[in-house]
Amino acid sequence: MSEEKQCCCRKKHREEKEYKNLINRLARAEGQIRGIRGMVENDAYCVDILTQVMAVQSALNSFNKALLASHIKSCVIDSVREGSDDKIDELVVTIQKLMK
Repeated sequence: MSEEKQCCCRKKHREEKEYKNLINRLARAEGQIRGIRGMVENDAYCVDILTQVMAVQSALNSFNKALLASHIKSCVIDSVREGSDDKIDELVVTIQKLMK
């Protein structure tokens, strides 16, 4: 990925409730990742580690769903109301990447 695409200069204000929800979801996944690392460091059984990895993937999928719903309800809708379909095109590309 190029340097330009890694730099995200766009910003979006989030309401406090949404912000806390997203941060809590990330904190939960982060804690699970630390737990997995500990399991590897302590020679845990492979299937037990894989089970925890699946839980992290599920947590990140839930995070993505919440963020995607918020994006559609705010950024995309606002863009459409302003007569632009750029956000729809961007959304389609993003969903295609998420579904890989």
